[in-house]
Amino acid sequence: MLVFWEKGYEATSIPDLLKAMGLSRSSLYNTFGDKRALFLEALRFYQKQMDSRQEILNRATSVKEGITEYFNQRIESAYSTEHPKGCMTTNTSIELSTPDNQLKELVKNRFLGLENSFYQLLEKGRLSGEIKSTTDTKSLACLFMNLNHSINIMGKVNIDRLHIGQMIKAVINII
Repeated sequence: MLVFWEKGYEATSIPDLLKAMGLSRSSLYNTFGDKRALFLEALRFYQKQMDSRQEILNRATSVKEGITEYFNQRIESAYSTEHPKGCMTTNTSIELSTPDNQLKELVKNRFLGLENSFYQLLEKGRLSGEIKSTTDTKSLACLFMNLNHSINIMGKVNIDRLHIGQMIKAVINII
């Protein structure tokens, strides 16, 4: 997973994978079939690990607190030196140049799942009166999903994280 995350699908070679996994070529092919199948498995594994971050939105009792906590963790992760820069799903979406429908669907579903988590939280806040009843929660959820992925890209190129935190505060103040 880390090799694909750092290099991307196209730039990752079979020798890179064999070295990282400590496997022989035949073991890799016997276990996973091919590089594409291994990549899909690695991306699914990565996404499952990231489910806990999305859970922040699902269990939040306050819209603003939940979104703030989510984005604080997102920013921290995007700038972490403990793993490759950015988000593997975001990186994959940028790299998608092949007509691999299964891969596109996996990325699209992840994006839409995050957008739905934002939407559900915003709707909860709209219904409880925490945010205005006239708030366009669908558009705002889409905006938050896009901010999430832009943070990953900005972290990858080391844009000043202070600016990102200020951007998130400004957007949260809108609601």
